[in-house]
Amino acid sequence: MTAVTQFHNLAHIFISLIGAILLLAIYYNIRKRFRKILEEEQNQKRVDKGLLFLSLSLFVWVVAGLWSILGHQFSFIEGFGYQIGKYLFSILNNMFILMALFYFHEAPGFIYKNEKNVRLIVWIIIIVSILTLILSYFYGENQIAAIRVNAIPDLILSGFLSYLLLVSCFNTFNHRGLKLVAYISVAVILVMFLSQLPEVFTSLQDEFSNGLIRLISKTSLISLFLLLATSWVIELANTPVANEMELKFLDWSLIQLSIPSKQINNATIEFGSKTTQYKNLLKFAIRRKYGTADDQAILVSSGGEIKNQTYLSRIVENMNDILPADHEFPIDRKDLFTFLGEGKYRLRMLPEHIQIDKALLHEFTKSADNQLYEKLCNSL
Repeated sequence: MTAVTQFHNLAHIFISLIGAILLLAIYYNIRKRFRKILEEEQNQKRVDKGLLFLSLSLFVWVVAGLWSILGHQFSFIEGFGYQIGKYLFSILNNMFILMALFYFHEAPGFIYKNEKNVRLIVWIIIIVSILTLILSYFYGENQIAAIRVNAIPDLILSGFLSYLLLVSCFNTFNHRGLKLVAYISVAVILVMFLSQLPEVFTSLQDEFSNGLIRLISKTSLISLFLLLATSWVIELANTPVANEMELKFLDWSLIQLSIPSKQINNATIEFGSKTTQYKNLLKFAIRRKYGTADDQAILVSSGGEIKNQTYLSRIVENMNDILPADHEFPIDRKDLFTFLGEGKYRLRMLPEHIQIDKALLHEFTKSADNQLYEKLCNSL
């Protein structure tokens, strides 16, 4: 093992180890301090484990670095057993990153809280890794036109996961007002992916340059993960507790909202001509206040009662537009709605903190094309 390779492996191990420990410490501290917000559901305990899985992916980097050192030290780096270990660590790293994205609010919709698609992608990762091992067994490190055949499937899979991570990080940082960091995250993840090209295209191999690029990209990515954790802490600190919020439906298109942590106290909001937004909010309120556990959520999808998540965002945007222009704490969609998975959302307010004028409720259920609302009305 050359001095350059040894330096890269040792630096990679210690930087990844420190990053993994810091993320793990932040995760447990967040879980302790914000348990009430993270575990609002009574029938389904949901603790955001995104940081935990990011930490585990970094620990995999540490073990992979140690595996590389052992392979060089005991001269079995060219053996098939070393390749099995290498791709096993790749499987674990990819799965942990995928599971982390499962908890990213701004991840692509087919990943965020979608267990079926996540399981499907996990199986794809396993199949691609098995295919890579088969190619390694038959082709070894042989090359065709300066291309290492056995590394192609892993590169394609890395490209797909890099895309998911890129979109998730960009949307998350951009949503949290860190636009510069959002663009930096795009550059870092792109460089991270490009650093893997020499594994396939051997003409690009340069020990010093490749090692330096990998080290810089991994260090930058770990820094982004730490910044992501910090911004998440700030977001949780600004998230109102469900039992402090109050919502009153006073008349058609007229509500009164209280969120003390956002400095909103008995604010009157007139939806005016935006009746679709008002109706959707009223549907959520009726289900939350009078529905059973199974009836409190609404499916928001092309085949659901509400066709698109844009309708949820418009409710919040309309509220923020009506609030005073100098209001320092705008309402976020996650302040009002809780995502339960599989496209289902419900209102965050506690049922006892939701008040609906009875005359308004009866008027609404008469015109609503939904027997559930009429049934709830008749049960009063």
